[in-house]
Amino acid sequence: MKLGIVTYLIAQDWNVDTIIKNLSEVGIEGVELRTSHAHGVEVSLSADERRAVRKKFEASKVEIAGLGSAFDYHSPDPEALKKSIEGTKEYIKLAADVGAPGVKVRPNGLPAGIPVEKTVAQIGRALTEVGEFGKTLGVEIRVEVHGGGTSRIPVFHQIMQATESENVFACWNSNDSDMADMPLAQAYGLLRDRIRLVHMRDLYLENYPFRELLRLLAADGYGGYCLAEIGGSSDPLRVLRYYKALFEAYRFA
Repeated sequence: MKLGIVTYLIAQDWNVDTIIKNLSEVGIEGVELRTSHAHGVEVSLSADERRAVRKKFEASKVEIAGLGSAFDYHSPDPEALKKSIEGTKEYIKLAADVGAPGVKVRPNGLPAGIPVEKTVAQIGRALTEVGEFGKTLGVEIRVEVHGGGTSRIPVFHQIMQATESENVFACWNSNDSDMADMPLAQAYGLLRDRIRLVHMRDLYLENYPFRELLRLLAADGYGGYCLAEIGGSSDPLRVLRYYKALFEAYRFA
């Protein structure tokens, strides 16, 4: 297992050079670059700018763990759905250009008045399309366990089952709702074969069993990134040093 961060919120004001400098100083290995933040890794970058981003990370000790989008596919509006799918494809191209191995997407809820099965099937079809597109460029699709209703593990499991692309994976999001329907180990078991990325909140939170989660991941030989998705701080490097120390203590507990 490797430790990284999501630029939301702890590093939302850092540019690429600052991200590399600060994470190298703390000894954190990777970063998910979330869209709309100060690093500016967006689809608007020119080809030369994309190459420059890639070279900076390749010359450093910090990896791009992935790009974090906010695209979702639950809307009943066909135009909104098409816009999200096409936007995802452009973001996949960006990921390939800057050397990101995957793109994070998400479901974001279950529209009222529409059967759950219909929404699940729609999300599954969209994920299949973007997953196959990503496969052609060597970029994985990581689906975040997210959204009202869709973050319930049984529903999310249905979404993954409705997805026909082998290039679509799960991003475990460490939600309280992980345990709303069953114990953590059982919920984890439904997705264990599809988990490619893990988001974690503050590890000191007592209402979430982070030590158990890390034990489950370790038992499965998980070698991907666990990404700290935590709030900002007036002393972020100090916070990240403590986070790293606690992560190491938990993973070997």
